[in-house]
Amino acid sequence: MIFHQRLGGSTYTFDGLVELLAKATPRRSGDELAGCAAHSDAERAAAQWALAEVSLGVFLEEPVVPYETDEVTRLIIDGHDRCAFQAISHLTVGGLRDWLLAMAARPDAAATLRAVAPGLTPEMAAAVSKLMRNQDLIAVARAAEVRSGFRTSIGVPGTLATRLQPNHPTDDPRGIAAAVLDGLLLGCGDAVIGINPATDSPQATADLLHLLDEVRQRFEIPTQSCVLSHVTTTLGLIEAGAPVDLVFQSIAGTQGANSGFGVTISLLREANEAGRSLRRGTVGDNVMYLETGQGSALSAGAHLGAGGKPVDQQTLEARAYALARDLDPFLINTVVGFIGPEYLYDGKQIIRAGLEDHFCGKLLGLPMGVDVCYTNHAEADQDDMDTLLTLLAAAGCPFVIAVPGADDVMLGYQSLAYHDALYARQTLNLRPAPEFAAWLDGLGMMDSTGRILPIEPLSSPLRALAAKGAA
Repeated sequence: MIFHQRLGGSTYTFDGLVELLAKATPRRSGDELAGCAAHSDAERAAAQWALAEVSLGVFLEEPVVPYETDEVTRLIIDGHDRCAFQAISHLTVGGLRDWLLAMAARPDAAATLRAVAPGLTPEMAAAVSKLMRNQDLIAVARAAEVRSGFRTSIGVPGTLATRLQPNHPTDDPRGIAAAVLDGLLLGCGDAVIGINPATDSPQATADLLHLLDEVRQRFEIPTQSCVLSHVTTTLGLIEAGAPVDLVFQSIAGTQGANSGFGVTISLLREANEAGRSLRRGTVGDNVMYLETGQGSALSAGAHLGAGGKPVDQQTLEARAYALARDLDPFLINTVVGFIGPEYLYDGKQIIRAGLEDHFCGKLLGLPMGVDVCYTNHAEADQDDMDTLLTLLAAAGCPFVIAVPGADDVMLGYQSLAYHDALYARQTLNLRPAPEFAAWLDGLGMMDSTGRILPIEPLSSPLRALAAKGAA
């Protein structure tokens, strides 16, 4: 399908939906690297104008990545809920934007958006996000409520959960225990205590799982642990009887990119079933923890779509959410600035991408968190991260990631600090996950308003944990 749009005395032509989506995307370095970005602001505006007039049904008729060669596309098309789609099937992309904003203002918005989510494809979500200002993305995402549960409940309105990330460059148990203590004292860790291991050694991974599980059980912490090893490593550890709570895997929006991660849909479904078979959850049985990020398919050279044209990185990112939705995860987050400035050049692009990813994920029915982060060679700083954190918290983001001092010394990138999560909760009157908040309250660490209190001296359980960290 060829799209034409006249603007300012010029006529712009877009050869197919893939090209139209790419040209309509807000500027980012990854699309420029791929050669699919708009050449001017005028061309971008013309593409957005043309995209606004596209019927939603076109996305079911013209897959951006061929059905025959891509299992993610087959999952999207074969799993599409036509009944849920009926409520919006008459709309264009521009009409969907207006409908979503109208819904966001209604008291029954959450239920309505939840009902229509199975009828939306990732490409529809990506398309409408390209027409929205940042405030539109925030307003609709806040109205969409998505919950998940394992030992804590994620996505409860009025809460902001955190992944406590105690990474260590040598997986030193003392360093990890100290970082865990630091995070717990500041009220972090209700989404997960999750370690990126320095190696993917099964024995090292098992040792870390036993360390975290011992801490959790000894101090009766209502949370879940995860060592972010490859899914095949985790499957082996499940068979060996290791204390696996959540099953982690990075995923992407094309079959080729997922092959680069060493996974298929069938393997991920097997892992999901294996994790659930352990029945370690208490308030829910969502066991998958998934990570994504704009630019992953491009970095793997697996970003080409229909007609061999490059697909823009934000549309490919949204396609990863279709795979995530199939797995009904406990947690999913985009590591929005982690891949580097080649894909998201500066703070402005990172902020926009974070809001897009959060919006698209929640619109598609996912408990979508964000690692608010950047690499040291990007044109970004902690002020940009403060801005994105504040916007995401206002948008009802289920969880964010926090590391000691905002500096991940193992992965070598900048994220949020434990104190940053405190700032967001206190400024916007948000609390930790309910089960975790009750634990903090029982230790005398949180007052009736949800504010974390200094413990002087430490309560008996925390003295013991502090001693363990120093041992």
